[in-house]
Amino acid sequence: MALRRRAAVLGKPIAHSLSPVIHTAGYAAAGLTGWSYTRIECAAAELPDLVAGLGPEWAGLSVTMPGKEAALAVADAASPVAVAIGAANTLVRRPDGSWYADNTDVAGMVHVLTEAGVVPGAAVTVLGAGGTARAALAAAARLACSGVTVVARRAEAVKGLRPVAGAVGVALSAGAWVDARRHLAADVVVSTVPKGAADSLAGEADWRSGAVYLDALYDPWPTPLAASALGADLRVMSGLDLLLAQAVDQFEQFTGVRAPVEAMRAALTSVRAG
Repeated sequence: MALRRRAAVLGKPIAHSLSPVIHTAGYAAAGLTGWSYTRIECAAAELPDLVAGLGPEWAGLSVTMPGKEAALAVADAASPVAVAIGAANTLVRRPDGSWYADNTDVAGMVHVLTEAGVVPGAAVTVLGAGGTARAALAAAARLACSGVTVVARRAEAVKGLRPVAGAVGVALSAGAWVDARRHLAADVVVSTVPKGAADSLAGEADWRSGAVYLDALYDPWPTPLAASALGADLRVMSGLDLLLAQAVDQFEQFTGVRAPVEAMRAALTSVRAG
């Protein structure tokens, strides 16, 4: 009988999460018959007690909003990138029972942007200054981008990113939301804002030819700004691309097995098509 191993995605709300689709398909394709992956509704304040109560069969946890800072705090050790950006989306159970925190959003974003053709020296614009913007700063640093302009509706939010930029080693500039149109003329644009927040920019976007646009959203798709980028012949990547890329890294950390990426991609594509 196969050893029972468990993993889950934590967050609140969590019913919408597609992570179980991706990971479960990966287990099936990799022949991991004793593995299961579920959703657990969990607020940030509830996360420490939940993690403390998990048995030895638990191999790992994916953590989404609003628990990423709490996940970092509860870990016994953490990757340098998770520490640098102050957030973890991954908790891995180590053989001694301790928990290791990582942030696979960063590696996932690096993979997606590299696949889209981003090269060293690229100028990056990030829309929004929340948790995903932190990951974008770290990804830009890994890709040796020339600098990042963060365009946010609140100037104070950009100030909060300056320690992150310093920790990962990327040059950070602030852009006013009223000037967002001109900041879209970058080599790479990453939108991390909530649904609807950037819709008004679609009709006035000043895109750069040959640029890359990554939108962290995937429902609805395309967003108005993504549709504008597609119409301007940009290389456009969606939140589904990012979701898959970060899940592949998590899968391999949880299981120690190479991820069957195409099977995981097919499952995600199928459920979205349905």
